[in-house]
Amino acid sequence: MSGVQHRKVTEEEDGMRLDRWFSIHFPDLPFSRLNRIIRKGEVRVEKGRVKANQRLETGQTVRVPPISDAGVKPRKPKPVDEKDVNFIRDITLYEDDDILVLNKPHGLAVQGGTGTKRHLDKMLESIPNKKGEKPRLVHRLDRDTSGCLLIAKSRSAASHFGKIFRSRSARKIYWAITAHVPHPKQGKISCFLARRATDDGEQIQVVDQGEDGAQHSVTHYSVTDDAAGQVAWVTLKPVTGRTHQLRVHMSQLRTPILHDPRYFSLENWEAPEETGKGLHLHARRLAIPLANGQRLDITAPLPPHMQQTFDLFGFNASQYDPQDDELDED
Repeated sequence: MSGVQHRKVTEEEDGMRLDRWFSIHFPDLPFSRLNRIIRKGEVRVEKGRVKANQRLETGQTVRVPPISDAGVKPRKPKPVDEKDVNFIRDITLYEDDDILVLNKPHGLAVQGGTGTKRHLDKMLESIPNKKGEKPRLVHRLDRDTSGCLLIAKSRSAASHFGKIFRSRSARKIYWAITAHVPHPKQGKISCFLARRATDDGEQIQVVDQGEDGAQHSVTHYSVTDDAAGQVAWVTLKPVTGRTHQLRVHMSQLRTPILHDPRYFSLENWEAPEETGKGLHLHARRLAIPLANGQRLDITAPLPPHMQQTFDLFGFNASQYDPQDDELDED
């Protein structure tokens, strides 16, 4: 690569570490060389010097210096792990020449981090395309969120579908079970979010516009069913894609998502013992235009712990599946 590049951080990359961002955009750049150009100040974010572990924010500009291929040893093909190959095949909901849509299980990390050795991004190394390219994540889900996850099979496909997500042409519908019932039963949550340090580690918090790191977030919600006012089955349509957005928004309504270890804000309220254990947030549906002009609309079945809770409260997932147009677009 010759010449300096200036690249914008996308919504899907919000909160990503700088070294992780480079590994996605420049997979052939050795980690040792990345650290060297960072130490020299050749890599900049918003014109400021940075460290490899700095977290990026949507809209920031990353200065990428000229990166020569001289002296870079060709990468050896990653060994194929048949267990990972079979696992990915088992959770595949849809596949064509450009993409995979996976039903990500609850509890599986999408990307690596401190102490995280098993994650989906690493598993994808075992299913390279014909050119030897590793499939790429187009967007992310939290470790404890299950459901539809789009994977691009090539760099060009990742660029194409990344633009679709940034343009908000991709329609995402989530299902959640909340403590109590949101009031009103249908509405829009609009607020500013920012990452803040707390005694329990970093969390996403609601902040005022103009505060450091504040980003606008919007979610449409609708109560699909409820059980005697005790819990609610809520359909969520995020317009923006901020980190932990849906979890924070539900907590802001004083109806936090069941078994949310970070944002469950109610005191003296406990879920019935018979409910499934784990965060009750599921990326139920994904609708997205394909390269051939057709539109893919894919649904992910509920994970076992949420199905257990649905059965407990008499919610019938097969009887009612909200359509996109039932949620307000404004």
